[in-house]
Parts: sequence; structure tokens; C-alpha cells
Amino acid sequence: MGGRTISQQAFDALVTENMDDLGMDPDEALQDAIQTLTLQGVDLSGIIKCLPGVKNVKDNPVIQSLDELKNIADHLVVSKSDDQRVVTADKTLDFDKLVVLLDKLYDLCSVEGSDNASIATRNGGVELLTSICSLLRVKFEMPLLSALKAMSSLLHDFQSTETFWHSGGPAILMDILNGSKSSNVLDSGFAVIAAASTGNEILKEAFIDLKVDELFIQTMREQAKGSMQSLYHAICSLLTPDDNRVLASQVYGYARRFAQIGIADALVDALREGISSSSLASACSALKALAVNDEICKSISENGGIDATLKCIDDSSEHNDKIIARACCSLMSKLAGSDANKNAIVQKGGLDRLMKLSSRFSEDPSVLQEVMSIVTVLSLRSPENAARAIEAGAGDLAIQAMKKFPASYQMQRQSCLMIRNLVVRNPENRTLLLGNGIEKLIRKAKGSHEICKDAATAALRDLGLNDYNA
Repeated sequence: MGGRTISQQAFDALVTENMDDLGMDPDEALQDAIQTLTLQGVDLSGIIKCLPGVKNVKDNPVIQSLDELKNIADHLVVSKSDDQRVVTADKTLDFDKLVVLLDKLYDLCSVEGSDNASIATRNGGVELLTSICSLLRVKFEMPLLSALKAMSSLLHDFQSTETFWHSGGPAILMDILNGSKSSNVLDSGFAVIAAASTGNEILKEAFIDLKVDELFIQTMREQAKGSMQSLYHAICSLLTPDDNRVLASQVYGYARRFAQIGIADALVDALREGISSSSLASACSALKALAVNDEICKSISENGGIDATLKCIDDSSEHNDKIIARACCSLMSKLAGSDANKNAIVQKGGLDRLMKLSSRFSEDPSVLQEVMSIVTVLSLRSPENAARAIEAGAGDLAIQAMKKFPASYQMQRQSCLMIRNLVVRNPENRTLLLGNGIEKLIRKAKGSHEICKDAATAALRDLGLNDYNA
């Protein structure tokens, strides 16, 4: 949530005032209140916008679910025995109903485009679910799974994640996960970590301080790698510098820490499971997030990461799986950032294998863009690789793709970036590409898409054209 806020009571009072003092009908009064507050910069996320006299706030299904959950949660009893915290359920507690209510809340808050998660957050949903998880722990697995799933759907913005932090959520969650051997509980818990850490540097640090990396590596060694999608998402979330309040994120240090305890090696092992793994794309994304410096990129290569990634690229082509193709190419672009890895990729036939992939997905500009990104990195400061890329067909790829997909501005931009690296130190490549009409295509991209302007200008300049600014 951002900007100024307003309470539910103040919002309802404004609508009522519109009706009583200005004589508006209920629908007009509601719309006027929404419009007035929006123009004033008030954030109305989580405000229940119901018509006075027609519906009540208490009629909202999210509010009803929270109220029922509060009533049921009261039947979980905390007692102490020999200084140990013991949670029991009184005889009236209906666990089946608790599961149904938690699942209903999850369904409501997972509706794309709805305001239900914000409504739940404004009305104590995060605190309630944190308390329920704390009480259930691992003793009551079925309702705990539903509570964790519901929690992951509520943690959607800064306000909800901050509330989770202030409620002691990280410590409670890590205590649950460290005490569980259930793959289902771990998977649901990792989904909560991913949601909570997104956009919140404080929560990233909290989980790191609680040694979540040790839990990750333990889980990856003990559990089936094919069912770890939530774990991989959690790694990505923790290693992504996405909190705009922070000038210098600590995530790069976390990545080095993850690599040191063996998480990079475990992720390479996950890639070796190949395209049969339902979590392969997520594993690629996690390894990409972890590969933050030259040392880690080289260690991934030395452990077989390039071989595994190239094999997955080949398999994605054979199985026509563009999701895997994009994820593997994106990872390869990151690994190619190490100069030592550039040569390894080329020596392993990487350029030819990428051109084969581009032929397989010649109708998908999103895949072609990823292929071009790898070639761009491979040919950076390497005239030898630039020459081999042209021999493999990178120039033809650029020309054909720019002709076929003029509206794909990201692909057009990436093509310009690739062309620049292919020609800046290879005058023979300039002659070849200019002879095949690349200038016209670059100028068209420059004139059609603002995002392409700088890349296209640089490409024209490095092609040796004097009027590159035209």
C-alpha cells in the first residue's frame, strides 16, 4: 500500500455524509466517495466498498471467514507442562471446519484482480493466521498446511509483510519448518518465505539471521529435488534486490553465503534431473539469482553447470518447451558473464546448439530474444567468439527475426545489442551484415520503438556508419 490511508469507519462516514447532507442516492454517494478520495491520493486498498442500506461490511465473505476463524482458533488451548509449551484442542474444536475456512480464505485472497487480500490484511488476517500457525505447529498437519497456504496468499504487499514481521512470523515459521520432516509442510512454508521476502529487505535479513540457508541445503539433500518449486522461489525472493527503500541491498552477500554452503552445487544437481523435473524452470531461476559474481559462475561451470544447462536447452528444443528454453537461456546468459565460461560454452558447441534452438522456436520472439542475449554476452570483448557466432548463423538470426517481428520491441532492442558486439571488433562482420540489409532494419527499430533508440544508435555507429544519429 502507498500514499495516504483511511479507516473503514471514516470511509463509511463519508459515504453516509454524501447521502445525508448532499442528498445523493447510495450508489452515487459511494462512487463520489471513491472518486474524491482517489483524487486526494488516498489509498483505498482493503476498504470494503458496499452500498449503505444495501450491504454491510460484515456481509463481506472475507470478513465472515476471518470472524469464523477467530471463533474456532479460540478453541486451541495453550498450556505448560514442565516448562514446555503444549497446544491442545478442546473437544468442541472442529478441525474439518477449520480446514474448510482456511481453504476458503485462500481461495478468496487468490482471486486475481480482487482486493480480498488487502481486505484481510486491514482486518487482522495476517496476525490471525500467524497466531493459528503458532498454535498448530507440526502437531496438527492438515490445518497447518491450509493455514500456511492461506498465509502465502495474504502476503502480497509491503503492509502485509511488515505485519507478518511485527507478529513474529519469521521465527514462528522457521520453528515450524525446522521441526518438520513433512515435504508438504516444507513446501507450503517455503511458499510463505517467498511471499514474505518479496520486496522486503528486513524480512530477507530476518530469514537469513534465522539460518534459512542451512534449512535449504538440508532439504535439498534429503527431499526429492523434483518437488522443490517453492524452495527455489524462496531462494529467488531472498536473493533479489527488490526493496526500493534500500540503497544498498545485502542480497549479494547472501548469495555468496548460499554458494559457500553448497546450494549452488545442489541446484546444479537439480538441473541434471533434466526436463522431466516439474521444477526445472524454477531451479534455473534460483541458480541465476545465486550466480552474482565471477567466482560463483566459474564454480557452477566447474561442477558441470554449463553441461547440464546445455543439455536442458537441447531437451527443450526436442520437447518444444518454450518455458524451459527461456529459463535455461536466461541462466546461460548469466553464466556467460564469466570470461572463463564464455570459452567453455563455445567449445562445447554452445553457439550451434543455440542456433538450433532458435530454428525450433523461430515463431516465438521471446525465445529468440533470450538466444540473442547469450550471443551478446559471449561476443562481448571477444572477436573470436563474434566471428564464430556469425559462422553459426547469429547474423541471419538477427536479420530474419527483425523482419518477422517488427513489433517485438524487446527482441528488436536485444538484436541491436547483439549486432553491436558482433561488429565492434570485427570489421569483416560489418561488411557482411550491411550487405544483407541490416542497416534498414536497425533504423526501422530505432524509429519505431523508443526503447530501441540508444541500442540502435550504438549498433549503427559500430557498423561504421557516419550518420548513426540520424
